[in-house]
Amino acid sequence: MDQFNQDLINFLKNGTCIFTCIKTIKEILLNNNFQELTEEEIWNLEKGKYFVIRNDATIIAFSIGNKRNKFKIISTHGDTPSFIIKPTSEYYENGYLKLNIAPYGGILNYGFMDRPMSIAGRIIIKKQNTYKKKIIDLKEAVAIIPSIAIHQNDAANSNLDLNTEIDLMPIVSLNKKDTLEDLIRNYSQVKDKLFEYDLFLYNKEEPTIINNTFLASPRIDNLSCTYAGLTSFLKSKSEDINVFVVFNSEEIGSNTLEGADSNFLIDTLKKICANLELDLTTTLNQSIILNADNTHARHPNHEELSDYTNTPPLNSGIMIMKETSSSTNSVSASIFKHIVESENIQYSYYTSRNDYATGSTLAGVSLKHLSINSLDIGLVMLAMHSSYEVIGIKDTYLLYKALKRFYEIKYNIDKNNINFL
Repeated sequence: MDQFNQDLINFLKNGTCIFTCIKTIKEILLNNNFQELTEEEIWNLEKGKYFVIRNDATIIAFSIGNKRNKFKIISTHGDTPSFIIKPTSEYYENGYLKLNIAPYGGILNYGFMDRPMSIAGRIIIKKQNTYKKKIIDLKEAVAIIPSIAIHQNDAANSNLDLNTEIDLMPIVSLNKKDTLEDLIRNYSQVKDKLFEYDLFLYNKEEPTIINNTFLASPRIDNLSCTYAGLTSFLKSKSEDINVFVVFNSEEIGSNTLEGADSNFLIDTLKKICANLELDLTTTLNQSIILNADNTHARHPNHEELSDYTNTPPLNSGIMIMKETSSSTNSVSASIFKHIVESENIQYSYYTSRNDYATGSTLAGVSLKHLSINSLDIGLVMLAMHSSYEVIGIKDTYLLYKALKRFYEIKYNIDKNNINFL
């Protein structure tokens, strides 16, 4: 478990935005002898390991075994609550050069203040009549969002109302002539003219293990589940068609070219079936999509925020999310419970309070395009959508073990029974 958590920490440090996250996963897959495909080419598939990327921001990896009557799909998301840098971003005010930014996702505003911040994302550079894409990460702290001192705001400890247009603008310099392009040139290998970009401001703080019990880090939601899914996918041995997908845009509704509400997953499954001469509907009938994401732990200081019976503390294992907004049903839950109980992996149910709204899940969004058995699971955490979140040190490892077994287990679903072989 110690080595797993150290590798998780490295993944958290490298996945500083959706583009660097997908780039990191791509490099790991290539190092494990996966073949990269593209959507515009004709595929000629056989037994083997493959992946395809859309818009540099969503990846679908799959391995084809000898027995090909079902898809076992694990979905996660790689985007995290942060700030996106607006076009024409620099402006000089009150003696400081600032960047004009906008919140990406439902961020916990005050959690991003007084933190060392860096910049990562995708840029477009122009060379003659060609526009080239490049994924960058400045890695060094280049900005900070300063809070107002208590002496100047006596309501700071009683009123946490922050204006995102005023209070959350980061400062980067005292020189009004500096530009975002200067930052990129100074802290990266890019020397060409910046033509366009999709850039994010991210927390530069290091992950920290606390008392060998908790892991505190930026981007735990949802890189913790993403790493568990990726590792289980790489280390599992199965005769089925195993699929691992990391979506973009979950934090902003999934309604993008490469989000869960796009055609990317279903079109990829169709293409696989066509190549392998499989009937799509028959194959989907035996298939399962399992979505892994984070949810809320019982808070140490606010028990009143939790459901009466289904909100555990950290290090409680894997949560089966079974509520009205989830896609879990008794069939899919039974399959997963069989897996964790047979492996003696700690788990429980999660439901939220009825008077707190909960969002849709990736599996639920995918079901708009894909008729398939589905399940939502996850890990509880504290300080969700802050720039520095907290999770139990053993939970992600338990999730990895359960997901690995999910990929490997043999089952059959008929109209009356679920049979494990």
